[in-house]
Amino acid sequence: MHALICANGIAEAITAAPAADLVIAADGGARLCDPLRARPDVLIGDLDSLTPAEVARWEGAGVTVLRFPADKDQTDLELALHLAVDRGAQRITVFGALGGRWDQSVANLLLLAHPRWRDLDVVLVDGPQRAFLVHRYGVVEGRPGDTVSLIAIAGDARGVTTAGLAYSLTGGVVPFGSALGVSNRFTGPRAEITVRQGLLLVVHISGKHR
Repeated sequence: MHALICANGIAEAITAAPAADLVIAADGGARLCDPLRARPDVLIGDLDSLTPAEVARWEGAGVTVLRFPADKDQTDLELALHLAVDRGAQRITVFGALGGRWDQSVANLLLLAHPRWRDLDVVLVDGPQRAFLVHRYGVVEGRPGDTVSLIAIAGDARGVTTAGLAYSLTGGVVPFGSALGVSNRFTGPRAEITVRQGLLLVVHISGKHR
């Protein structure tokens, strides 16, 4: 099952959303639904980023609205991710997770490491950029020359082996707090990444961005 989540960040480029079995708008992310041509099934959050008229519009359209208090321990995007997993999603695509506030952007990237969905197919998308987590093994598909960055989070990533990238590793280490893995590139249409220990944030940018 594929879930699409619209978050309340800044989308660099709006394109038609991929087909999804479930569409969730995280508070102000509902504003991305129209340009993405994606009608939300659920609107979730404290709804402090939407006007009462906007909320009423979606309610009138039959969208399920799940309201939470402003004083809560989870961000609206985290609530949306939990809901997607509760509904059985194995693949989750998130638009609008980045941009604007730095604290929100960093927190949204780190949400990829949440143990509840760390091993699911969860991808943050913004224009030509895609970010996802590799816990053990991952595959990236693109074009020769596309930029791929491997960034260790939650400590050093050890036993890293790559195939299909210009700067290869075989059982290597990507240190936490280092830019060692930034701006690698595809040598063909597919790259494979294996991690024995730790977590790697993978950022794939379509086209040449050196």
